[in-house]
Amino acid sequence: MTMVVLPVCDGMTLFEYGTVVEALSFSWGDIDDLGYEVRTCGPSTGVRTLGGAALYPDDGLEAIEAADMVILTGVSDPHHDSNPEWTEPLQRAASRGARIASICAGAFALAEAGLLDGRRATTHWRHAALLQARYPNVLVTPSELVVRDGSIVTSAGSSAGLDLCLELIREDHGTAVANEVARRLVAVPHREGGQAQFVNTYPLPDTAPRAFGAMLDEISSDLVGNHSVASLALKARVSRRTLTRWFHEFTGVAPMTWVSRQRVLRAMSLLEHSAAGIATIAAEVGFGAVESFRYQFRVHVGLAPGEYRRRFRYPARLGGQREQRH
Repeated sequence: MTMVVLPVCDGMTLFEYGTVVEALSFSWGDIDDLGYEVRTCGPSTGVRTLGGAALYPDDGLEAIEAADMVILTGVSDPHHDSNPEWTEPLQRAASRGARIASICAGAFALAEAGLLDGRRATTHWRHAALLQARYPNVLVTPSELVVRDGSIVTSAGSSAGLDLCLELIREDHGTAVANEVARRLVAVPHREGGQAQFVNTYPLPDTAPRAFGAMLDEISSDLVGNHSVASLALKARVSRRTLTRWFHEFTGVAPMTWVSRQRVLRAMSLLEHSAAGIATIAAEVGFGAVESFRYQFRVHVGLAPGEYRRRFRYPARLGGQREQRH
């Protein structure tokens, strides 16, 4: 039996927690038991979840150190409280060889414990910039749904917890069993395209300079402009070195990568809501060549523009218009 421990805390959501319980410990009857025993740990007085429900854990925090696998489904507050009381038990569990995983904001607790230093990791796309700003030694990759780096696995938020659980089942029991569990959960066994296909903005952390935010707003309103690192630095009234540092610190990417990403974000909206052709959209968002647009779109989103449109466009929005091919 594999002991899976879920630390719980005030302010946590039940969605990610319930996803783990459903995927790993539900008894389906028509397939073999997966061999996971899922237990919770935390204060004996219980915790108050988002929405007001009370949850009383099975064990104290010492259960983390004895676990075969620890899955963090959130923290009390990713801005200010990454549950430092979990740090030492998590460090001891990791040093003992336990598998460690996180869903959504749970990555903040792993980063607080130093377990993500020098590692690739992901979280909910809305928290990605904050995670990078609070823990600069983490290699945050917000475009991915699930990231494995050594013995640590992190996932994006909300429904991506199911992707993480299916990945763990796949590692332990093989693809066929993971597929069977996915069928019973009415989910696809493996989602293509990553987290980027669900993003519509990348919020800045509160610590970002006001001049930086103003410059980003100006660029976002003029995506067809001929932008460069030099022109961006001029708009922000800082040196190119300072500008580059700001971008890496507060967005996690280089300046021109950010510009390209904003163009792709705008293109995603146009693909969803308009019937314009791919070449027209490419020009409207600032790409000089449609080939460059297709390449950058796949880099940032993980899908071709046409495939993204097929997945996310609701036909009624187009009023019966046919998509233009050119």
